[in-house]
Amino acid sequence: MTATTHDTLFPSAPESADAVLDGLDPEQRAVATALRGPVCVLAGAGTGKTRAITHRIAYGVRAGILQPASVLAVTFTARAAGEMRGRLRQLGAGGVQARTFHSAALRQLQYFWPRAIGGEMPRLLERKVQLVAEAGARSRIRLDRNELRDVTSEIEWCKVTQTVPEDYPAVAAKTGRDVPRDPAEVARIYSTYEQLKRDRGMIDFEDVLLLTVGVLQDRPDVADTVRSQYQHFVVDEYQDVSPLQQRLLDLWLGGRETLCVVGDASQTIYSFTGATPDHLLGFRSRYPDATVVKLVRDYRSTPQVVALANGLLGQARGQAAAHRLELVSQREAGPEPSYTEYTDEPAEAAGAAKRIRELMDSGVRASEIAVLFRINAQSEVYEQALADAGVPYQLRGAERFFERPEVREAGMLLRGAARASADPEETAAGVADQVRAVLSSRGWASEPPAGSGAVRDRWESLAALVRLAEDFATARPAATLADFVAELDERAGVQHAPTVEGVTLASLHAAKGLEWDAVFVVGLTEGTLPITYAKTDEQVEEERRLLYVGVTRAREHLSLSWALSRSPGGRGTRKPSRFLDGLRPGSAPRGARTAGGGAGGAERGSGGRKRRGGPVLCRVCGRTLSDAREIKLMRCEDCPSDLDEALFERLRAWRSEQAKALGQPAYCVFTDRTLLAIAEVRPEDAGGLAVIPGVGARKLDKFGADVLALCAGEPVQESSEESEEGAEK
Repeated sequence: MTATTHDTLFPSAPESADAVLDGLDPEQRAVATALRGPVCVLAGAGTGKTRAITHRIAYGVRAGILQPASVLAVTFTARAAGEMRGRLRQLGAGGVQARTFHSAALRQLQYFWPRAIGGEMPRLLERKVQLVAEAGARSRIRLDRNELRDVTSEIEWCKVTQTVPEDYPAVAAKTGRDVPRDPAEVARIYSTYEQLKRDRGMIDFEDVLLLTVGVLQDRPDVADTVRSQYQHFVVDEYQDVSPLQQRLLDLWLGGRETLCVVGDASQTIYSFTGATPDHLLGFRSRYPDATVVKLVRDYRSTPQVVALANGLLGQARGQAAAHRLELVSQREAGPEPSYTEYTDEPAEAAGAAKRIRELMDSGVRASEIAVLFRINAQSEVYEQALADAGVPYQLRGAERFFERPEVREAGMLLRGAARASADPEETAAGVADQVRAVLSSRGWASEPPAGSGAVRDRWESLAALVRLAEDFATARPAATLADFVAELDERAGVQHAPTVEGVTLASLHAAKGLEWDAVFVVGLTEGTLPITYAKTDEQVEEERRLLYVGVTRAREHLSLSWALSRSPGGRGTRKPSRFLDGLRPGSAPRGARTAGGGAGGAERGSGGRKRRGGPVLCRVCGRTLSDAREIKLMRCEDCPSDLDEALFERLRAWRSEQAKALGQPAYCVFTDRTLLAIAEVRPEDAGGLAVIPGVGARKLDKFGADVLALCAGEPVQESSEESEEGAEK
C-alpha cells in the first residue's frame, strides 16, 4: 500500500484542464475525454472508476465544455455521493450536483410541490418499521422482530418494482420471491401501511421517487424546467439501478443521450432490493453508438488476490458471468491468500483476532483491517474476540461521522475557540495543539480508554479529529484554527469523514465500495454463503458475487475461514462453502474433472469452449500463477519453453495483416504474449484455443478459424477482413 500523504489528503486543484488528465492510465483517460454521450464504463473492482468519472466531469468543467450547474451525478449511498463531491472539489469542479437518487428526487419534489400539486408537502417518514408494525397489528397479523424487518424490506421491493398490493401474491409467485409470510398476508399489511401513510399525511423514501416520476410525467412544464437545468448525467454503480430509478432517469433525460453510466455486473449484490444489471448489460443495445470503455487494470489488490477473484468468477454461470471482466493486477506480488478451518465459531473468531493482533504489531493500522461476514448476527463473537485481544474496532453501519453527537459538539467548541483566538501569528503546530487542548476537555486523551462501548466510540471520533488536525497543520503550515474549522465545515457539507482508527466489522453488503490492506472473510460455510434461502441458480450466483465483492476489498492480506460447528463441543458437520471448491488447496471445482499429471490449467480435445475455473497453473511445473505476464503464457517465466518459432512468426505475420485491414493496433488483435502462448500450446481445436488467456469468446468467433488453420500448418481459407466487410454489408 502507498501511504497516504498530506498532499493526497489536502491536494491543490490542477492548474488547467489538461492537468486534470495527468496520472490517468490510457483507459481512464479515454473515459475522462469521452464527453459526448452516451458512454458506458465497465469497471472492474479496484480499477479506479470513481477516479475516472470524477476526472471526466472535472475535465469537462475545466475545459469549458460542461457547466457545473448543468451536471447531475447520481449514485446509491450518501457516503459515495459525499466522496464524489469531495473529489470534484479537489479537482476544481465545485458546484456540480452529486447526490443519491433519493436526494436528487426529494430536492426536486420539494421545489416543485407548490407549483405541481399545491398545498403543504407531506412529511417524510424516516423509518418505516414502526408504521409497518402498526399495519401488521391492524391487519391482525403478529410479526416477530425478524419478520417485521423482512416484511418492511418486501414492501420496499414492491415499491421500487412498482408492484401494487393486489398484484403482490401473483408477482411473488412468478418471480420466485422468498416471502417472509404468506403472500396474501404481506399484501394485506402492505395495503394497510399505505392507507396509514395517506391518513397521516406522510410519504416514505420510495414515494419520493414515485411522486417525482408522477410529476415529471404529468407536468411537461416541470419536466422541461428540470431538463433545462440538468443537461449531463453520470450514474455510478449502474448495475444496481431498479426499474423505478431507471424510469426516473429516463424522465430526466427526456430522450437525450447525454449520459455516462459506470458499473460492473459482477458486483450486482442488491437484487433483493429490486436492483438489476439488465440496464447495464443492455446499454449497448439501447444505445448502439455508445462509447464503451473497459477498466480492468486493478490498482487495489496484489496479483495473488486478483488471481483468486478471477478464479472465483471463472466458475460463475449466468448472464452477469458472461460479461465478467478479467482483472489484471498492477501491484507487486504479495502473500498468498490463507484458507483456515476451525473446529467452532469462537475458535475462528479468536484465530482472526490473533492474526489481526500480529498484523497490527507488524505495522498495519487497525483502520486498514476489516472482518467481513454474511449476516450482521455473526459480528457479536468477533466483537468479543477483538475486545479480549485488546484490539479497537468499529461497526460499519453506524450513524454518519459528522452527525455523531460528540463530533457536532467538538465542532461547536472548535468554532468558538477559533473566534476567541487573539493570536494572528499562530503557527501550524499551534493549530494541532489548540485542537488537542479543546478536545481534551471533552474526553480525548493521548491513550485510548480500556475496553469498548460508548466511551471508546466517543474517544475514536475525537481521535479522528485530532489526527485530521495534525495532517492539516503539516500540509498547510500557514493555516490558522479558523482555517481548520472551515475545512471541517466543508467536509461536513460533503460528508467527507476522516478515518476512525479501529478494525472494521461489517457485512459483505456493507463493505461494497470500501477497501482495506487486510481483509478477513469469515464464516464461509454452506448455509451461510451461499445463504440457506438462496435456492435458484441466480440467487446462488448472487451469493458468489457477494463473496467476490468481499475478496476484492483486500489490497494485500486476505484470509478466508470457516468453522465446522457453531459452538465448542458441537458436531463438526458443516462444510466449507462450495465457492471455495477449486480455489482452496486440495479441492476441485464442483462438477469438474480432475486434471491428470498435475499439469492443470488447460484441457485439450474437448471441442467446446471451456472457461477457466480457479487459479491458473503453470502447465510445466504446476505452480499457481499470479503474475499477469505468466498467466498469459500459462507457464512460469523461467520454466522451459516448447515454442514453435515458425508458427510464432506465421502468427505475427497474420496478425499484422489483420490489424492493417481493421485499422487497429496489432495488440488489439492479439498481444505478443497471447501469440507466444498459442505457439507453445499449439491448440488443435476451439476448446484448446479458448482456454488460452487473451482468447475470449469474441476473438474466438472472429479469429479462431484462422488461428487453428495456422496451428495446423494449413492455409487461411478466408481472411477476417473479408468476413468483416461481409458483416458490414
